[in-house]
Amino acid sequence: MSQGYDIVVIGSGAGGGTIAHALAPSGARILIVERGDFVPQEDANWSPEAVWKDLRYRAKELWLDERGREFNPYTHYNVGGNTKFWGCVLYRLRREDFQDVPHADGVSPAWPIDYDTLAPYYDRAERLYQVRGASGDDPTEPPHGPYPFPPVPHAPGMARLADQLRAQGLHPSPLPLGLLNLGDPGGCRLCRTCNSFVCRIHAKSDADVVAVRPATSYPNVTLWTNALARRLITDPSGAAVEAVEVERAGAVERVTASTVIVSCGAVNSAALLLRSASGQHPRGLANSSGLVGRRYMAHLATMLEGVAWGKNADDFQKTLAINDFYLAGPHAPFPLGQIQSQGRTHAIMAKITGDSWVYKGIEMRHIPLWAYEQWVSRATDWLAMTEDLPDPDNCVRLAPDGRIVLDVRQNNQRAHAMLVDKLREILARLGYWSPKVFAHMAGTKNTTHQCGTLVFGHDPRASVLDPWCRAHDVANLFVVDASFFPSSAAVNPGLTIAAQALRVADHIMGAV
Repeated sequence: MSQGYDIVVIGSGAGGGTIAHALAPSGARILIVERGDFVPQEDANWSPEAVWKDLRYRAKELWLDERGREFNPYTHYNVGGNTKFWGCVLYRLRREDFQDVPHADGVSPAWPIDYDTLAPYYDRAERLYQVRGASGDDPTEPPHGPYPFPPVPHAPGMARLADQLRAQGLHPSPLPLGLLNLGDPGGCRLCRTCNSFVCRIHAKSDADVVAVRPATSYPNVTLWTNALARRLITDPSGAAVEAVEVERAGAVERVTASTVIVSCGAVNSAALLLRSASGQHPRGLANSSGLVGRRYMAHLATMLEGVAWGKNADDFQKTLAINDFYLAGPHAPFPLGQIQSQGRTHAIMAKITGDSWVYKGIEMRHIPLWAYEQWVSRATDWLAMTEDLPDPDNCVRLAPDGRIVLDVRQNNQRAHAMLVDKLREILARLGYWSPKVFAHMAGTKNTTHQCGTLVFGHDPRASVLDPWCRAHDVANLFVVDASFFPSSAAVNPGLTIAAQALRVADHIMGAV
């Protein structure tokens, strides 16, 4: 069976959901293909046991690492994609991130566009995702008009920490957060189950709520859920996608479209193009450069907990950032990265992470849950995040059985270790005890903030996509997710994905 549309969007996250929303008013016949379903609104949305122990919403498939070992990736297949579970931090890249930047382990390459090109689309993305923030305190912030909404107020404990950080000579700034209707009936409650949880009351600025649902209110937009795009089929010349092969309800359908937009996330978008190899594209669709799946990046990220004797009464503590170490400076001749406060860790989350640790010969798996509860009730959580650099050998590829292989070796670790040490020093000066002990790094299996596998650029020999995210090799194929990033920077990628999606939508509507 075959069905025809003007535009097919594969994926409904930050890229796919945003571009579908932007294209919906065009009148074009649009099909959104989402491999998952809507996440149900249920009590389990806010249950740490359901989310972290039972993995109720996590993708069930297993990927392979560089040694062929199976692991369950941190990824979700549902309407809105991983944005349903994000922590709502919506940063612009710094102006310097669009340029060549020397790092400890090499150079972070320039983008084919500059900050000024994307700035008006950042403005639009912040309005769409209802970002709350403030300018003036962040020493690295690029030129920026007023945010759509004022920043989320610091909880009392976080406000005291901000003052203490300033006393250390640092420049703490509000995290830009996408939260809906804060303080209104039915709006955001600033609860303890935001970061990594689904919002049961739809008060989080995720792509499902702010983009996909409004887009599907247009009569020309159709959403297929539980529909897996298996491969893209080109015309006999190989120069254009002729159809998308979609599996749903136990059957396989061919969907034709004049424009195809792939927005499956950096790992799955690369895998889809590799699965779409053909006689005209033997190494994978749009892969004349040999770069499809290569240059995978996902940030070096370490979580630390500062633990005090007194209990922490703040429910919502994810409001502070420290960017003093983001660029080269007195601290180091190269960038170290960013520090953010994080959402509250729940006891079951700490136990799942900590059970594999050994501290002074003691296996922490023997520590009971109530002891973890005492620990986390006294903790303030922080994230140290450093840019990793694009390496062609860090890649997404397919195993002989078709499964995804994530073949990654970390770089820029010296800079990250320095940033983690800076954070430990800061926590010690704030009065927390043993900040060195309670640290966790996801390592090479980190699939949050994934990017870089289908890099964009001007030269078809050195990039997969052009500056409009159109494949050099395939005239009607666009890829709009973090795949296109030439570098990962050291801030959350979500707002940049959304801004580029709006820019690409403008480009497509000029041609539709």
